[in-house]
Amino acid sequence: MWRSITKHLLNNRTYRNGMQTVLVGQNTLCHPKQVVSFQGYRQHTPAAFNISVPIQAIQKVEAFDKQRCITVHWEDGSHSQYPYVWLRDNCQCPQCFLPSAKARRLPIEDLDVNISAEKVTLTNSKISVVWPDQHVSEFDSSWLKTRSFAQSARKEKQEQLFLTEQQNWGSDLQIPTVNFEEVLDNDEVAYQWLRSLRKIGFVRLKHAPTEKGQVAKLGKRIGYLRMTFYGLTWQVEDKTDANNVAYTTGKLSLHTDYPALHHPPGVQLIHCIKPAEAGGETVMVDGFHVANQLRQLNPEAFQLLTSILVDFTDTGADYCDFCLQSKHKIIDLDHNGKVVQINFNNATRDSIFDIPVELVHPFLSALKYYVDLMYKPENLVTFKMEAGDVLTFNNWRILHGRQEYISAAGSARHLEGAYASWDEAMSRLRCLEQALYGNKQF
Repeated sequence: MWRSITKHLLNNRTYRNGMQTVLVGQNTLCHPKQVVSFQGYRQHTPAAFNISVPIQAIQKVEAFDKQRCITVHWEDGSHSQYPYVWLRDNCQCPQCFLPSAKARRLPIEDLDVNISAEKVTLTNSKISVVWPDQHVSEFDSSWLKTRSFAQSARKEKQEQLFLTEQQNWGSDLQIPTVNFEEVLDNDEVAYQWLRSLRKIGFVRLKHAPTEKGQVAKLGKRIGYLRMTFYGLTWQVEDKTDANNVAYTTGKLSLHTDYPALHHPPGVQLIHCIKPAEAGGETVMVDGFHVANQLRQLNPEAFQLLTSILVDFTDTGADYCDFCLQSKHKIIDLDHNGKVVQINFNNATRDSIFDIPVELVHPFLSALKYYVDLMYKPENLVTFKMEAGDVLTFNNWRILHGRQEYISAAGSARHLEGAYASWDEAMSRLRCLEQALYGNKQF
């Protein structure tokens, strides 16, 4: 009899905080987590934080068997829906979840995608679900609120996780500039450096020691550098029989580095150890900003550059011998049509071109139009690096180049460069944010 009454009530059940009208579990845990002890990662200043986490108050919970979900009504007037299958998939008990690794233990092959809830209870800030096999899952209200499926909540969470906000710029850019040593020694400065790098795409660090090894220190600050065929770090100098056009004194056209790789490095670090006595000015442009101009001014060219795969190649020997081939669209878009990556290096664009012959002229015309837009004075930033400058920039977004320079005997221009991946840079940014502020739930 009890089971039949339960099934009837579960078709549309309502639970109010502290006033559960049906099926209140006798063993429901009700210990709201209000203070979290957190040991944040801080490379130079380890510290523990006691962080106040506001409890997300639940007004009531409704369970709908036909829709196979629960609806949580929050005291701020909003509501969130959570499918039964998602709740079971994300059970936080030690049997289903490994807290020390923040990883799911429950194999998806053991998940019943048609599962229904036998009992749902609300106690203070926790919702408890009993499944047909009597397994119990408990969910903290703050944990649920953070994972709301409402469109606005999902958008906010994605911005928090990936920092998708961008500030486009042209020739009027006031280059964000910070002290190199402070980035290494101060977590707040390091955090702001990475935030600006993500949002603006370009930050200049000043007053680094004028000797090799400084980009390696930045790599350690992030986590680690990315190894390539040119080594963990590489020296930009005028070289005999250069295996890269950057290792000459000639002009370098605007480009992104390493589109010959299927996964080009996301972050580039370039340290000026010795500037050129004459020439060698750096030029930089916001490729996303110009791509959006192209979308408006020449939609046909934009369509070609976002749809045609271009062959890139790089062959030679450095750290070891290499023979690379890749294919990229010049402009990559995400599923929403937003520009997310530029892949262009004219030096390594292959003469092999895997497209129908009738598309060759339209494509090259489109590419020329895009590059000509980049070189418009209102889009271009030009400056000369000084000894001790370290340029850090988003290699998926910022195209860079340099003007021709004179290589003087005994005082040749010398830069040291390195790459890092956005995965590592974003990981460090999130770790710093947690250590500094502690109120972000990732």
